[in-house]
Amino acid sequence: MKAIRYHEVGAPEVLRLEEVPEPIPAPGEVRIRVRAAGVNFADTERRRGLYDARVPLPRILGSEAAGVVDAVGPGVSTAWVGRRVVALASASYAEQVIAPEHELLELPERVSFEEGAGLLVQGLTAWHIVHTMGQLSAGQSVLIHAAAGGVGLLAIQLAKSVGARVLGTVSSEAKGRLARELGADEVLLYGDGDLTERVLARTGGRGVDLVLDSVGASTWKSSLESLAPFGHLVAYGNASGAPPPLEVEALYAKSVKVSAYWLRTPHPPELNRRAREALRTEVAEGRLQVRLGLVLELAQAAEAHRQLEGRGTVGKVVLRVP
Repeated sequence: MKAIRYHEVGAPEVLRLEEVPEPIPAPGEVRIRVRAAGVNFADTERRRGLYDARVPLPRILGSEAAGVVDAVGPGVSTAWVGRRVVALASASYAEQVIAPEHELLELPERVSFEEGAGLLVQGLTAWHIVHTMGQLSAGQSVLIHAAAGGVGLLAIQLAKSVGARVLGTVSSEAKGRLARELGADEVLLYGDGDLTERVLARTGGRGVDLVLDSVGASTWKSSLESLAPFGHLVAYGNASGAPPPLEVEALYAKSVKVSAYWLRTPHPPELNRRAREALRTEVAEGRLQVRLGLVLELAQAAEAHRQLEGRGTVGKVVLRVP
């Protein structure tokens, strides 16, 4: 089969389309004929050796795939064969990928493979930072950084669905229009004045109940300062670099809390099931949109990385597998 591999860390050019052996499903696993693979910022950090760097090279990137089950391992029902699915699956920049049976989520017919490829990594992250971590509720307010990104656009919709007021930060007017289209009440451009002052001005000086921050170093100070009393900052990424060490003394004045979320943390099975089913239902019934910002062919993985790193994308970046 064909797959995108890299043999050394470096720039996007290290990604190569190569012939590799077809994977064989082991007990409890299925093989998916990939039709679309999700591309995430973490993939670019892996390629550069900045994250998850202990995996031996050469390596096939990717962590989520949508496609059709074409083989099952021992102990797995053959009823899966031929079914449209999406799964968290390593090495998904490929024509075929292996996934544990328990990771499979059947894809509704009205949802495209490309949309499905954006449903799990970013969809589950958005669901958990809004619900599990943020516990956002009606009448509260939330500041979402990188609001036009894949997680950001989903988080906007999930926050609005519970009746929250949403403020989002973006890097351009075009991204701001997209964030507003999907429900953001206020959109703030980076570099357009002091961010904390603008958040406070739009919340009557109180601040927001929840901040969702995937940016890290460049937004950390304003994220903390923008919290209302008893507010909560959830960190789930460091796109601009790691934030400075946290000074606990700085939290006392407003009794705020800081936490972090990582999708790879083992989740209780019931919570895992509930989140996945909620996402599938919301997307199938049209209440949640996976916005595709860039769809390229598998062989164009390097270009997908270039555009993602250059902050030139909105929504979900996907590789289509012919």
